[in-house]
Amino acid sequence: MTSPVLPSESDAAVLEAVATGIPAALSDLGHLVRISGMAWPAFDQTQLERSAEAVAALAKDTGVFDDVRVLRAAIPGTDEQGQPAVLATRAARNGKPTILLYAHHDVQPPGDDALWETPPFEPTVRDGRLYGRGAADDKAGIMAHIGSIRAVREVLGDDLDLGIALFIEGEEEYGSRSFATFLSDNKDALRADAIVVADSGNWDSVTPGLTVSLRGNARFTMCVRTLDHASHSGMFGGAVPDAMMATVTLLSTLWNADGSVAVAGMTARDAATPEYTEETLRDEAGLLPGTTPIGDGTILSRIWNKPAVTVIGIDATSVSAASNTLLPEVTVVISARVAPGQTGREAYEALEAHLRAHAPFGAELSFSDVDLGDGFLVDTSGWAVSLTRDAMRDGYGVPPVDLGVGGSIPFIADLVREFPEAQILVTGVEDPHSRAHSPNESLHLDTFRHAVATEALMLARMNGMNL
Repeated sequence: MTSPVLPSESDAAVLEAVATGIPAALSDLGHLVRISGMAWPAFDQTQLERSAEAVAALAKDTGVFDDVRVLRAAIPGTDEQGQPAVLATRAARNGKPTILLYAHHDVQPPGDDALWETPPFEPTVRDGRLYGRGAADDKAGIMAHIGSIRAVREVLGDDLDLGIALFIEGEEEYGSRSFATFLSDNKDALRADAIVVADSGNWDSVTPGLTVSLRGNARFTMCVRTLDHASHSGMFGGAVPDAMMATVTLLSTLWNADGSVAVAGMTARDAATPEYTEETLRDEAGLLPGTTPIGDGTILSRIWNKPAVTVIGIDATSVSAASNTLLPEVTVVISARVAPGQTGREAYEALEAHLRAHAPFGAELSFSDVDLGDGFLVDTSGWAVSLTRDAMRDGYGVPPVDLGVGGSIPFIADLVREFPEAQILVTGVEDPHSRAHSPNESLHLDTFRHAVATEALMLARMNGMNL
């Protein structure tokens, strides 16, 4: 493959087209944010269908694609279909490469509306940020794709020969349950030389980041039982261990005194990390003044390269319903982040073995709803990584930083399996203050502008390449 050659005047034309198109892109983003499409069955599924149709209409209106469809795929092991996804394709012409652009249109539930300063599905601009559920994660990713395609089409016109596949998933926040089947069903349409996964973040609001490592995940439900029925805490307390006591005792064995993971068999990756201070951590994470960080090693090594274990849910008697009763059972949901290089399966097996070995007072343990995903390490030697770094430098005006990410994108393993020859680029529009998944999620508007400029330069420069 030859190196791309794009004269500086073409760069300028692309960047001017991006700047001109930003108001329309933000208006369309606001329209998408107003659609409360959540993949959980408890929510109105017609909203998710509306969201998919709205994205399909945006793709059609670019005038670029040969075919645009809203599709579903089967969920393996069930009789169910997954949520609606958008697939838009155009064939490469004159020996040009093909790029696959991924994002997702479903969003997290808003949570407690009282914690939002403005309604979660009413896009609101203040202090240079657009607030709303999905404004950053990941409807801005969709509009980064659409905005960049619009700009490149405007500049190149009939000279746009690049192959483009646009895949906008509808259930990423719900576990991408039909993702693997969707890839298999549409393998020929999705086949590409490079894949852009626009669902990550940046170093900060002015510095772009190219994600080169992701932790995996192991999430599961554990039930702890010590009694076959509830008993009076006054009559039997002090002699009979209740399930809450056993659960608290057991969970405490998962961490060392400094908060690092104490599970034998969960590994860490040895890799250098950029400078990142405790003050920055406090600002970005919202640590209270008296709360100290946990773990050992550099702060970013703890987030990027080491495992983490979090209890994210618990079923027990509520405070309002509390009584003097020994609980017979307690159920918890445990979410572990797995260091790059270890499989989710290996980490889960280490966790289960640890918990069974440390179950106190002979408590009975049962495990269910196991959800696993592997981490990802990018091969940074390919042409696509070099092209992307250059586009980020020119789109943002500052050099990019190679990032590790503490979160997980498990479906990337499916992409690697189905398209082993494709170079995978993990990018995004979020900055550390986006608060994705949290109340008051927001998009930094300048970051969005720069992200669209970056992707438009990527597409234009790929259009100047020959296989």
